[in-house]
Amino acid sequence: MSRSAKKPTKYRESHADAEHMVSELFQGLETGLLEASAPTSASVVILPPHDVLRTLERVRGQVAATILDPWYNKGIGGTRSDYHDWLSQVLDAACGVSSHVFLWGFPEIVAKCLDYVPPGCELVAWLTWYYKNCPSVIRGWRSAQLACLHFAHRGVRIYPEHFLNGAQLEKQREGKLRYMPGPPSVIEAPLIVGFVGRSEKTGHPAQKPVAAIEPLIKMTTQPGDIVLDPMCGSGTTGVAARNLGRYAILCDISEEYTRMAEERLGVRRVGSLPEFHISELFPEHVSVTS
Repeated sequence: MSRSAKKPTKYRESHADAEHMVSELFQGLETGLLEASAPTSASVVILPPHDVLRTLERVRGQVAATILDPWYNKGIGGTRSDYHDWLSQVLDAACGVSSHVFLWGFPEIVAKCLDYVPPGCELVAWLTWYYKNCPSVIRGWRSAQLACLHFAHRGVRIYPEHFLNGAQLEKQREGKLRYMPGPPSVIEAPLIVGFVGRSEKTGHPAQKPVAAIEPLIKMTTQPGDIVLDPMCGSGTTGVAARNLGRYAILCDISEEYTRMAEERLGVRRVGSLPEFHISELFPEHVSVTS
């Protein structure tokens, strides 16, 4: 599906209609749910700042995909002695509410996650984000990659057909496509640094480009599906989901980054919830994924 994919029809309306839809969106939830003005796009919901495990524990319902992008226990964000035990808990909790889970990190760190794949799940692919423009001052090998592990429940669907080009789509329509070519496991997109990616830049110290997130969503979801990012940073997952006509639920433990995502997406966070039901956040949501 192209980046120009349309958003759900209900949400391509005037500002006045959007306000009316948002009032319906939160019908049945407690009074005073919104902290400020209503969201400008009902396809993205931003939760108040919260710890990732607490966020995942509060989910009621299932999402198509969850994207986990924690600090990597190296460099920015500091370190913690129980990092791998903590990360295994996060991965297990995410698999409990998602068909697909993507886990970002340095290769030498996330590789240890392969020792504790959650029950009922399997590693679908080891993905690599490749960038050539890292301004490292380290003497020696200059970093040019980050790993992203794709886990999923056994038997769930993926959608390589979303990556077909025009000629391949024509062959598919004619019944002449002999096999379904999948996208490469290496995603090439430059770092947002210096003059590169200025239109996306938010000030987040580890912001990923939208081009690194969109393939994950395209491969594992259909238009109208829901993506969860409980460590959303500046909201890149929300931008990618919106571009592709998917819904997104975003949360981050940082107040600063939550505000950053709100400003970037033009969406106000919802009020504090002891738990949140997917069906209540998106009452108009109808997944086309079987």
